[in-house]
Amino acid sequence: MEQQKLPNSTLILVFGIISIVTCCCYGVLGLIFGIIALVLANKAIKLYAENPEMYDGIKNVKTGRVLAIIGIILNVIYLLMSIWAISTFGWDSLQDPEKMQEILEQYQ
Repeated sequence: MEQQKLPNSTLILVFGIISIVTCCCYGVLGLIFGIIALVLANKAIKLYAENPEMYDGIKNVKTGRVLAIIGIILNVIYLLMSIWAISTFGWDSLQDPEKMQEILEQYQ
């Protein structure tokens, strides 16, 4: 019997990479990709566990899952930092470099 490729194995890997690369988009975009990759990876791993001799491509799924977990952690950290900066300095201050410079000089 010929082995089939696990469904979405390449997509899981790509979404895991995208979740890390887009962590600087205020943490939202990468978080979405990371969660989707993690859910798809868990489904693929369960499918592989039922019939391991039938499927191929588990390495892509496991790598994508690890990348998704790393991406989720990075995105949550960046999201929390963004929320902290906006609540501390205000959105208007973050948009105006001169005003931000004045605030930073006050803290020194």
